[in-house]
Amino acid sequence: MDNPSLKYFKVPSDFTLESGTQLQEAIIAYHTFGRLNAKKDNVVWVCHALTANANPMQWWPGLIGSTNLINPDEHFIVCANVLGSCYGSTGPKNFNPETGERYLRSFPTLTIKDMVKAHGLLMNHLGIDEIFLGIGGSMGGQQVIEWAVESPDVFKHIALIASSAKSSPWGVAIRSAQRMAIEADPSFFSSSPKGGWKGLEAARAMAMTSYRTDTAFNKTQAQQATFDEISEAESYQRYQGEKLRNRFDARTYYTLSQAMDFHDISKKYKSIAEALSRVQAKALIIGIEEDLLFSKAEQSVLADGINQSELHFINSAYGHDGFLVEAKAISALLKNFLNKHK
Repeated sequence: MDNPSLKYFKVPSDFTLESGTQLQEAIIAYHTFGRLNAKKDNVVWVCHALTANANPMQWWPGLIGSTNLINPDEHFIVCANVLGSCYGSTGPKNFNPETGERYLRSFPTLTIKDMVKAHGLLMNHLGIDEIFLGIGGSMGGQQVIEWAVESPDVFKHIALIASSAKSSPWGVAIRSAQRMAIEADPSFFSSSPKGGWKGLEAARAMAMTSYRTDTAFNKTQAQQATFDEISEAESYQRYQGEKLRNRFDARTYYTLSQAMDFHDISKKYKSIAEALSRVQAKALIIGIEEDLLFSKAEQSVLADGINQSELHFINSAYGHDGFLVEAKAISALLKNFLNKHK
């Protein structure tokens, strides 16, 4: 993905990760759109999901853009590429300053908390004191809720879409199976920067079966295999694998997938309920009825635990991917929510 206006923030000192490991000379890549107003009260911070970049104009059309609800005429939109990614921020493809070699498999273990800590440093660098709206879906939502728990005074409003307060064993099982597919590619353990690409293709194909629904596949990939051609469903899965391989990185996928597994806002609290009770922002929680990855029960946990919250569910044949596809429905809910709390 091209990012012509990508900006970079160099963390001024060694970055200590939740694991205790220090990351030297860390860089955070980010995009901003619009201007910070005089009152500094128009900031919208967008947290991206697993394989996205820092430009939500590209991957969240219909929700974020010049003619959309979140737009640069009204808002100062910030989106940072998460630590550990391959779209500009320090990650496995970068060179380790200590060794002069690429990190690759030696890149340290990351958590959602580490990503949020980096966001906080960038927020200070940009001179932002308060965020009007923090919004994210999937792993992006995990970042927003982690941030809202640990820094309750940062947000006025948050919108969590198809996300969770803690990664479920089901979600961990799905992602660990994908990592096993990557590990089955011997090149993943090589010194090649492109190592693991066949494993990444398989991992992506596996992921698609939890991102979408049987309804969507049965409707759009109906053609059966013949003796001369593979089925539409298999062709689609191979296409999705190749598409991600061409724009992403196996070690990055492995690292960020594992970070999602560690997600648990209650680590230093007695319970998830206690952690969520710290949230001061008004919260909109949106779940997807057909989501196979983040259940309706997980959305209810968020809504029940946050003092000022409302919960809505939308329908989408695209399942979990509905958080990206159903921009019209999400925009309508978000607009009503923000109008209530002006």
